[in-house]
Order: sequence, then structure tokens, then C-alpha cells
Amino acid sequence: MKKNLVIVMISLFATLTAIAQKNMIDGVIWVVGDETILRSDVEHQRQWMLSENIRFEGDPYCFIPEQLALQKLLLSQAKIDSIEADESLVIRYVDRWVNFMIMQIGSQEKLEEYFGGKKLNLIKEEQKKREREHQIQDLMRNKIVGDIKLRPSDVTKYFNQISKDSLPMIPTMVEVAVVMMEPLIPIEDIDAIKSRLRTYTEQINNGEMTFEYAAIRYSDDKGTYMHGGQTGFMSKISMAPEYATAAFALNDNKRISNIVQTEYGYHIIQLIEKRGDRINTRHVLLRPQVSEQEVNKAITRLDSVRSDILAGKFTFEEIAIYSSDKDTRNNNGLMVNKDEESKNFSTPKFEMQELPQGMGVIIDNLEVGEISKPFRMKNAAQNDVVVIAKLKARVPVHQANLQDDFLELKTIVENQKKEEIFNEWIVNKQKSTFIRISDGWCDCDFKYPGWIKK
Repeated sequence: MKKNLVIVMISLFATLTAIAQKNMIDGVIWVVGDETILRSDVEHQRQWMLSENIRFEGDPYCFIPEQLALQKLLLSQAKIDSIEADESLVIRYVDRWVNFMIMQIGSQEKLEEYFGGKKLNLIKEEQKKREREHQIQDLMRNKIVGDIKLRPSDVTKYFNQISKDSLPMIPTMVEVAVVMMEPLIPIEDIDAIKSRLRTYTEQINNGEMTFEYAAIRYSDDKGTYMHGGQTGFMSKISMAPEYATAAFALNDNKRISNIVQTEYGYHIIQLIEKRGDRINTRHVLLRPQVSEQEVNKAITRLDSVRSDILAGKFTFEEIAIYSSDKDTRNNNGLMVNKDEESKNFSTPKFEMQELPQGMGVIIDNLEVGEISKPFRMKNAAQNDVVVIAKLKARVPVHQANLQDDFLELKTIVENQKKEEIFNEWIVNKQKSTFIRISDGWCDCDFKYPGWIKK
């Protein structure tokens, strides 16, 4: 299961702050290439793992330095291969983290006090550095292992060779179809939003305020407003199509786009810089606010649709083509669970916690084939929508088998092969990298013995 990275970072920083207050004798204990590992780095990581109840594989003062050294090897190779982080993703992650921390602690001033008096800009820059390194390490590792091509016989061979007691347990999985309806936004509300955006454009052009100020003061995009609406460098494929078309059409840094409508709301955009097929922009986003009256109207309409389905007038699948959800309406309403890391892999199966927020409780109380009553939730664009959901299938928790869990077993075999390739790369990289370990830190049973040169 994937960890909640926000919570992990909160624990990490809480630990770093506590330890920084101690008079710890620090010093370099490992050198890997031109990178160093400090005694304090190891202690920080040890305290964090303890706070998160993460198991040490052996002596923490052996296990942790080796893990840090592996990270240094990846960063070193990334420099050689000119691999860089996606700055827009780094900014978005750190902004979300900062917003969450401020919400939890109470204010920016309390956050700065929490981190020993550091100013917010410095806190963010330190977190950006960590996030860049994490992202670069992931990119480098993915490049090393590459794409694994498996045949069905490879999966079958793995299943037949492994001890049946060692087969993984597969959690409860469900398949869900939805019909989604977006509550209506009155035309006068949309006109009011467009009027506000035209006013901002006029004020910016007249020099009454800057675009950055307009974004900070008025934008509904929580991921960019603190950076004056700056998105960071993005490719067309990373943007909403309408946004990409308008952004790449800009050639003058002083010109502001016309109002652009996307699934997220209404934008005005300003060009910062173009680099080949990537672009850095600023934007102000305004989202129409859905009234409770319109939500209730949508609930009433979908309740009527549900009654017609139950009465046999239509099938769920026939109604699904009219859903407002573009990702499911051409798929009989069936939701698809897309893998975030490998963009090519998807499955209709969801673990309960992988369902959109607010849907899991509803689905958990349905029988297979049953259709829920209408309920309110947020869609992928974080807009309020009303949904009826049908539980298509439920597979209870069980030990993996070929018939039901071929894709899960395929993933296990792929991960094993990736691990073998990565381990081979580490062994070869150790041979060509300068490594020095201080006295008292090398008497360890390392997973990769090549750290100690003979």
C-alpha cells in the first residue's frame, strides 16, 4: 500500500525539529562519489522510522546508512544522465504540504515558530530540495529497470513454483459503475465570474495590480496561488486541453489570454517562459459555486432515473452514456483504476480505500448488482457532482489464484524482475564509485557487500 506522503513528511519534520534542538556531535560517516552522509542524517532517519513504526532490517546504524548510500548512487547517476525533476510537480506537492501544515498548526507564524523560527520561504525551499531528490531517484530507478515485458507463461511459472503458503493475500476488491450528474450553474453566476476575470485583466493591463497579486488574492487554485499563480514548466499532455491551447498560443509575456473554460473552472493565463514543448505560465482560476438548491435538484433527477432503472424502463448501462463523467460514459459507466506510475496499466478493480472520497462507505453497504441512492461527492476536477453507483462485482479477501488475480500476480513477477535488474546495477555502480566509510560504521552485514573495497 502507498503511504500518505503528507503524513510521512509531517512526522519527518517533527523529528528533524526535535533533534535539531539537541547538542549532537555531527560528522561525515560515509562518502559516496562526491556526496556525503552525516551522522545526523542517520539519526534523523532512525527517529522518523521509529515514529512511523517502520521495521528496521537489522541494525539501524547499518541499514539506514546503506539506504542513504543507495539514494546517493541514484542521484550521482542522475547527474550523469541529466535527469531532472518536474518542477511543476515539486511546487504543487510542496504547496499542498504547506497548506496542510498551516491548516493543522493554525497560521503561517505558528508554522515558522514550529520550525525553529525559519521563514516560510526557507521552509519551502528545503522541502522542495527533498522532493526534487525523491522525484529524481524515482525517475532514475525507473530508467534503470526499464519496461518489463512478461509473457503469460512467466506468470504461470511463478505461480506453479511458489509455495502455496507464500502466495499473497488479495484484499477485498470491487468493480463499480457510475452515472454522474453535475448540478447546473446559473448563467448569471457564470457571467459574474467572467466579469470578475475581465476586471482583473483590465486592472493588470492598467498597472493597478500585478498578475501575481491577482492570483494570490483571488485564484481558487490552491496549488498555485501562493506562487502568484505560477504552474511551473508543463507539457501539453499535463494540462487541460483548452488550457494548453490558450497557453501555447501566447507569445508575449505582457499579454493576458482571453477567458478560458476548462473542467476546473474559468481561467485567465499569462506566459512566463517557453522551453521547447514545455511552458511555464501564471493563471487565475475562478470556480463557480454550486448552490444547495441545484444539488438537491440533481439529487431529485437522479433519484427519478434510479426509479426508472429499478422499474425496468432502462438499464443502468443505457443511462450511463448520458453521464457527465467523460471517463466512464463510453464504458457502460464502469470506473477504471489507473496506475499513477505506469500510465499504461489500468484495471476495473478497486480496493475500498482507492475509491473516490465519500464513495467507499456507499459501496461497502451495497450488494452485487444493487444501485445506490443518489449521493454527493467531488469528481476528479474537485467539482461537486451527484452520483448513483452500481456495484458490479465484489471479490472478498482471499489468497491469490491465477483465475481471479492474474494481473496482481503479473505485477508481483514484474517487481521481482525489476528488483533483480536494480540489484545488478547497484553491484556494478559500486565498483566504479569512490566509497569511503568511517571507522565504526563499516562492521556491518550489508545487503550489498560492495560498499567495502577489498
